Amino acid sequence: RPPAQTAHSQKTVVAIGTSTGGPRALETVLAQLPPDFAAPVVIVQHMPKGFTKSLADRLNALAAITIKEAEDGELLRNGTAYIAPGGVHLIVREEGGALKARFDESPPRAGHRPAVDVLFESLAAIRRCRKIAVIMTGMGSDGTAGVKKLKESGNTKAIAEARETAVIFGMPRAAIEAGVVDVIVPLDSIAAAIVQLIGE
Repeated sequence: RPPAQTAHSQKTVVAIGTSTGGPRALETVLAQLPPDFAAPVVIVQHMPKGFTKSLADRLNALAAITIKEAEDGELLRNGTAYIAPGGVHLIVREEGGALKARFDESPPRAGHRPAVDVLFESLAAIRRCRKIAVIMTGMGSDGTAGVKKLKESGNTKAIAEARETAVIFGMPRAAIEAGVVDVIVPLDSIAAAIVQLIGE
């Protein structure tokens, strides 16, 4: 095997998009991630303003990794998950070699702010980074255009939740039908799939 450092000199970031049925699905996935998880996780869960902080607190109490509502300008750290606050888009920027969370006040995308597409598209602009995009339960197709952009930018693997566990199969199905998904697994296997992709 080649030395591990080649894999680790390159940052990995995990981005998760979900909507209807998402809080429960996030609970399952985030609670299964190991405490030494070697990437930051950025999450867009469609929710109105004022609900995301309590969601983050509740998930944080259940998971081994740290889960918090994202703050504008904060550094993204491994082993921490950042949930986009309701009412703003969450984007990721590379600043001085570090990845930072930024808020974006541009208009809602397809009725959503935060929108999964906006987050994913911001990651597509970051070159020196491996990206793992995860699309779980939700209505509509938010995330599909973003995964397409990520795939065009390279260095991206995409995971979609399988039909049998998705509360609403709209968002995963749109991405699968667009041909941009690498791995389709039931909810209980998503965390393991993420860990495996990070280790590759």
